[in-house]
Amino acid sequence: MPPVTTGAGPAGDTAAITGFGVLNRVKGIWNGPVTSTTPLGGYPEWIVDFRPVAPSQISAKNELDTLNDIHMSFFVAKYNNHLRVAFRNGGSFNGMHRVSYFLADSVSETPTQAYYRFSEVVKGKSRAYTEVVRKGDSLIVLSYTNHYNTQPNATPHMVWRARLQDTSSATAATVNFAFPQHVITKDFSTVFTGQSEAIYYNTATEPYPESAQPYLGQATVHYSYDAAHVPNPAKKTFLVITTQPLLNGMSYNAGNLRYRSRYVTLAATNQHFVFNYMHPGTYYLYAVYDNDGNGAANSGDWLSASNVQLSVPALGTSTISTQINLTIP
Repeated sequence: MPPVTTGAGPAGDTAAITGFGVLNRVKGIWNGPVTSTTPLGGYPEWIVDFRPVAPSQISAKNELDTLNDIHMSFFVAKYNNHLRVAFRNGGSFNGMHRVSYFLADSVSETPTQAYYRFSEVVKGKSRAYTEVVRKGDSLIVLSYTNHYNTQPNATPHMVWRARLQDTSSATAATVNFAFPQHVITKDFSTVFTGQSEAIYYNTATEPYPESAQPYLGQATVHYSYDAAHVPNPAKKTFLVITTQPLLNGMSYNAGNLRYRSRYVTLAATNQHFVFNYMHPGTYYLYAVYDNDGNGAANSGDWLSASNVQLSVPALGTSTISTQINLTIP
């Protein structure tokens, strides 16, 4: 979709913040397939839980496994004496860290759809950019890169086509921060001075690291197996965290899969994991042993057959345990 408005509001005019509308439009739990030119390739589901973490910031953290995770955040920033929404996108890819910073530079908003383009701060669109499109209950995120400056222009890198699953999980934080407000989250006036690009491979030098993110908590998860279920070390276990319970007694409520917030795939003998930068709130934990190795929970796989509740405080830590004790009929 071609952009129809560009530019940015002056630093003193918080009513004119380029890209401000995206803060509300990405709010909620989203799920959809990813196609990618990265070594990770594509995958059928990527679940992202965007919630406010400050008056003018919204974020989401995700893990695929112990080597691959991503933290995304949109927030109001001051740069070159103008106000724009910044997009921080990065994490670990095969165990290697990379974080990129973008600024909104093109916006189109109509009653039926909205388009936002975020370009790399220092080199601009030729280095890397991200497009965010919201239409109805769909969200499309498209990323482009020049592959470590080996191409004259950025080319397609990743596409995520998602559907809105839930907005209720974001309600408490929205009310808490009166989100979104026309205030500056970060002043980037000088942080990129002298930088060749706004892409960082050393998280100690980036301007807004995960460790500085506000409001978010941490959960340490442990799981075990009962005596009837002895895992094969070559197989995988999924840890799934939802905002609504999946079980009603011994009955499985498949409809509540839309409330999945976080998940990770582990080696079957790796029996603990730390979920960092979690949104404060109440969750339910499930562990699933992938007995047939097809990457999905189905008949013959093993399950922790209870709704184990987890509460994560703002800027706090929690610990929770569950046991895999049932073979799915």
